[in-house]
Amino acid sequence: MENEQGFGRNMRTEIGKTSKKRWLKPLLIFVGVIVVIAGVVAWKTGATLNKISVDGNIFGSLTHMIPGVKDSLEGEENGRVNVLLLGMRGEHVTGGGTLADTIMVASFDIQNNKVSMLSIPRDLYVTDPGTESKSKINAVYAYGEEKGNGKGIEDMKTVVSDIVGMPVSYALVINFKGFTDLVNAIGGVEVNLTAPFEEALQFNEEHVCDSEVFTVPTGKFEDKTVRTASGRLRVVKQYPLCTNPNTECGGDFKLPAGKQTLNGDQALCYARARKTTSDFDRAKRQQLIIQKIKEKALSAGTLTDFSKINAMIDSLGENVKTDMQGWELKRLYELERAMQNQQVVRRVLENSDEGLLYNPPMTPETGYILLPIGDNYDRIREMFKNIFTLPVQSDIEPKA
Repeated sequence: MENEQGFGRNMRTEIGKTSKKRWLKPLLIFVGVIVVIAGVVAWKTGATLNKISVDGNIFGSLTHMIPGVKDSLEGEENGRVNVLLLGMRGEHVTGGGTLADTIMVASFDIQNNKVSMLSIPRDLYVTDPGTESKSKINAVYAYGEEKGNGKGIEDMKTVVSDIVGMPVSYALVINFKGFTDLVNAIGGVEVNLTAPFEEALQFNEEHVCDSEVFTVPTGKFEDKTVRTASGRLRVVKQYPLCTNPNTECGGDFKLPAGKQTLNGDQALCYARARKTTSDFDRAKRQQLIIQKIKEKALSAGTLTDFSKINAMIDSLGENVKTDMQGWELKRLYELERAMQNQQVVRRVLENSDEGLLYNPPMTPETGYILLPIGDNYDRIREMFKNIFTLPVQSDIEPKA
């Protein structure tokens, strides 16, 4: 009887051990897989951050790995971090590859859980850094890049900091491919249009003929004129106009009214469209799309999906530039994640009372340009200083 009881106890012990082994082994495999995935993501993220940073100060990054060293962004202790966002076709891409289509300052009011987006139109006429010459602001980055050593970012930050009256400490540049890849990586972005949207003109637009992009003659010409001593305009040269045979966005880009999910190409075309509406409305659409991307990229559904995280990392690589070091990008991400249910404030500088810009009469030298009201930045600086407490810009929503 005693042997039978002992035998029963031994059997129960062996069964218990076997059961433990059955669930312990899969658990260890699962944990191992998670560790490997986390390691791969960390390695890929680190490698990507090193690639996109034009200020890859490895010693600065190592310093911030030392226990006790405070990870604090410029402006964080004062409660406000400013980041310049630039969007363009991309380096080595024909058709104005480094001319900035998107110029936006994102400002993080950490203490009050608010984020603002201020868009600056590409036609704002500014002084090029270190010179007395002037150009449209969308050309500042391109001129800076011609100097080499990442001067495009530095020059744009200098100009924009002067406009808003506060240090813009960081900048991030993304090209069209990076934008479309990022939108596709997160599964698209959802928009809800109150009316159908159509851009029938811009993507068939005529430009001065060149040998690479605009190669199909239209039979039309653009006149180069000068003003004579008597005040009359005289045509001194004519440039033939051509169209692009590789039509962008299908030529006539359309979206129906209602709720819909845009893929990367659709989101890019929607964010670039301006001819039928205006450059100001384009900026308003860009703000909405960027807000949608941020919300979806930081959502639980994205951050728990390894394939989406992997695709997001892959979308960066050659398509993004920043002067932020790895630890600074990480810190900005942490701040953004900590700002739950944040209030987003959007404004666009435009030629209206609220927009604080005006367009002077065109001249042959400048063409269409925009200048600040009062011919100084005082009112813009005051607006930016108080952007989080001002009434909502009355026409901030795009027309479609």
